[in-house]
Amino acid sequence: MTQKNALVAALPAILFPALAWGQDAEPALSAGDTAFVATCALFVMLMMLPGLALFYAGMARSKNVLSVLTQIFASVALICVLWIAFGYSLSFDTETPLNAVIGGTSKFFLSGITTESMVGTLPEYLFVLFMMMFAAITPPLIVGAFAERMKFAAVLIFMGVWLLINYAPMAHMAWGGGWVFDVGVLDFAGGNVVHLNAGIAALVCALVLGPRKGYGTTMMVPHNMTMTYTGGAMLWVGWLAFCGGCALAANGFSALVMLNTMLGGAGGALGWMTAEWIHRKRPSTFGLASGAIAGLVAITPACGFVGPMGAVLVGFLTAPVCVYAVEVVKRRVGYDDSFDVFGVHGVGAVVGGVLTVVFAAPALGGLGYPEGRTMLTQMVPQVLIMGFSIAVSLVTTWIALKIAGALVGLRVDEEAEAEGLDIHQHGEVGYRLGDGVYGGAALVPAQAAHGLGSPAQVANQRG
Repeated sequence: MTQKNALVAALPAILFPALAWGQDAEPALSAGDTAFVATCALFVMLMMLPGLALFYAGMARSKNVLSVLTQIFASVALICVLWIAFGYSLSFDTETPLNAVIGGTSKFFLSGITTESMVGTLPEYLFVLFMMMFAAITPPLIVGAFAERMKFAAVLIFMGVWLLINYAPMAHMAWGGGWVFDVGVLDFAGGNVVHLNAGIAALVCALVLGPRKGYGTTMMVPHNMTMTYTGGAMLWVGWLAFCGGCALAANGFSALVMLNTMLGGAGGALGWMTAEWIHRKRPSTFGLASGAIAGLVAITPACGFVGPMGAVLVGFLTAPVCVYAVEVVKRRVGYDDSFDVFGVHGVGAVVGGVLTVVFAAPALGGLGYPEGRTMLTQMVPQVLIMGFSIAVSLVTTWIALKIAGALVGLRVDEEAEAEGLDIHQHGEVGYRLGDGVYGGAALVPAQAAHGLGSPAQVANQRG
């Protein structure tokens, strides 16, 4: 791979001068960079399995806990195989791209890649692995929108189709040398490709599948907050690697990215806690975890362009907007986004994308804009590309759902939904009481006794 193509393949971080390798000579492998990015890849794996899986599973009702865990586990496995088969080539084949929207086919099944192939200072196999982690975590984020009511076969078909018609083109356009790559958007680690994309897809899924049986009248609070807390903590740990590894180098800049990522999560946790304390008169563990995720979503595009205090403010200012989306907008519109993927990832990505431009200003401690741009002139492409990303996600998600629905049907029947997907779809149970009876609803009254079942919380489906 030529140095030019290595640069094109290397994420929008090259918009930042510190990462402009731009030399004519072939790059030499860096043991330090390789070790750093390999470690980051491992932590992103921890971020989704078990992090995301536990975070979501704790929010489900106990009769559906295994279905959520299984959907995420199987989706990750499927996407990893599909990424090797065609995803990587369609995203990052810059030598024979089909057009400005999609990459080429010359690297299907990693054809032509050897242990000597390089991307920047990294072995290309490592770059394949690191970007596979991004591909593998993005579609499973959507599981949180249709949890507790979608057929397992439909989930797998949807994931495969969505990867092909949505993620691969979006990744190529933004990171792999497509037309968005040349626009100069400030999106360091996937605010658009990952979070906004998945958040909008979640909204489409919630609207197309419709609400869960009993939504708005039946208590649907998280069955295991300890599980959600544990998963959320793992997500925060992995997020440092998710963003930090995008520098593709072990240096001071990657350290700044990781510091900003940590602070964005901290700001988000404090912002959500503050809003909840004012609104409900008491902070919750669930709110802290949700706020940290909202702040991490928001800092994802910003982490390579803002300073540390800017990172805190990006998270702190984003979280209350996500609270409003979850507590007010969802109730008024009436859609059932089971675990608030749209309210946290979709809304958080939009707010974070806008705040990225604001706090990238040198006067506010940021690292500046591409040459010749100001805050105002940078905001225009920033908002336009977010709008484009929303449009692509809306259309492709609807198509993927229609394909899955035509092949196997999307939703389980009412009897299966009432019984629980653990038993109906997988023939297993997550919990058994002492007498061996399935404890599908046994944990809910205990939560209600601890104040987790107030009318507002039932209406919002959040604990």
